[in-house]
Amino acid sequence: MSRGTLSNLLMCVAAKRGLGFRWIFRSFGSNISAQGQAALTKRSDYAAVTASDISFFEGLLGKDRVVRDEEILERHNVDWTRAYRGQSKLLLRPRTTAEVSSILRRCNDRHLAVVPQGGNTGLVGGGVPVYDEIVLSMELMNRVVHLNPSSGVVVCEAGCILEALENRIGSEGLMVPLDLGARGSCHIGGNVATNAGGLRLMRYGGLHGNVLGLEVVLANGSVVDCLSTLRKDNVGYDVKQLFIGSEGTLGVITKVALQCVARSSSVNLAFLGCVSFEFVYKTLRLARNMLGEIISAFEMMDCESLKTVQRNLKLRSPIEPITRFPFYVLMETSGSNQKHDEEKISAFVESAMEDGCVGDGGLYSQTAQMRSLWELREGIPAAALKDGYVFKYDLSLPPESLYDIVCDLRSRLDGADSLVKGFGHIGDGNIHIIVSTPNYDPEVHALLEPYVFEWVSRNKGSISAEHGVGQLKRNYVHFCRSNETIQLMQGIKMHFDPRGILNPYKVLSPAK
Repeated sequence: MSRGTLSNLLMCVAAKRGLGFRWIFRSFGSNISAQGQAALTKRSDYAAVTASDISFFEGLLGKDRVVRDEEILERHNVDWTRAYRGQSKLLLRPRTTAEVSSILRRCNDRHLAVVPQGGNTGLVGGGVPVYDEIVLSMELMNRVVHLNPSSGVVVCEAGCILEALENRIGSEGLMVPLDLGARGSCHIGGNVATNAGGLRLMRYGGLHGNVLGLEVVLANGSVVDCLSTLRKDNVGYDVKQLFIGSEGTLGVITKVALQCVARSSSVNLAFLGCVSFEFVYKTLRLARNMLGEIISAFEMMDCESLKTVQRNLKLRSPIEPITRFPFYVLMETSGSNQKHDEEKISAFVESAMEDGCVGDGGLYSQTAQMRSLWELREGIPAAALKDGYVFKYDLSLPPESLYDIVCDLRSRLDGADSLVKGFGHIGDGNIHIIVSTPNYDPEVHALLEPYVFEWVSRNKGSISAEHGVGQLKRNYVHFCRSNETIQLMQGIKMHFDPRGILNPYKVLSPAK
């Protein structure tokens, strides 16, 4: 099989890796609808911000970091999907942990609700206000505090943008063990707070394993120093784990100690067409057997996903026409010996084609080619937004039922003006589903929820693989967690934040 080439593959500026999601957020029209307000309780009895509070915050931060300008607040009040809009009138921008501590102490004493916010690239409404909560932006806390090239451990502030951190440690031959489509905008603190998964989890594992330490400010202003940089530290309870994936409801992450990995000097991509989802999984099993030590990502896109990218972002697939295959795989290998890796991945693709798992495909190792291929995969959410309103689902399911839900939803929505797309991190058992409609359609919404979450529960999956719970799934946690587990989580919340000021209306329903 000859090495494939990519000719005339257009780069999509909106989805360009260096620009991140915030550019895309500004580029699409209003998408806000009733979905974001569907299951909310009424505003809790939090205090309202007074002139005395403003005076306190201005004395602490200076007037330039106490923001009340409506135009600036707009992008902090609305999430990336444009499904959720808050009404915050106040944005605070601390630079230090001490300032975060003073802010939270004041808010706790006054019973003022607070929403910690990173890059605002979330997809479940977890990082924006619901009502008039104060937005606590971490964007100015963006220093790399320390980098140890020998151990590969970096300590940084929570507001470091993922891509900027990647570039900073890259000069030392290191790489962050996390990669997301939103890398140009998302913050490392937000990644940790949501336990983001992304493209490299298959190779390097999740943040529960790669985060070595955290500094966290609790609701009452206390600073919890768990900022260990040790790989082995087995003294008592591993408290930091509680904050990973807590979505800002237990404390505000201010610093992160992260175990980084060696940057690969040999990277290859394969773009493959498969005639069925069964063959996608057979290809994955074959890849694990033949490429075990170098495989780093295994992504699947169905034909509908690629058609959306081609139609709305004007990108071209290396396999044309797209309708030749119902499924496409983008697989990455990362190693240290280009000749060795190329031989292995070539042998793998030849074997997959001989077995009938793969119908056609190509191999790519040039940086520009690989970047263009990743644009196809990472551009799917942005492309779907151009179709109108989107319902997004981030699910983990057993292999045998991973794509069945997509087929089921297409059948259930037959007759509705909708498009159902399935794609995701198949190597991790994580599928993303996007249902597009020209406008918000309450009938489609009613057909989708809670049906999707019930379906996942019946098939022993998870309603949140990597995006978190936020507002979107707060009332559906019981589909994946027992009553006893939910009560335990509510008890943990009460212990860390007894007045409930941190990111209210998210993750858990109030304890009864």
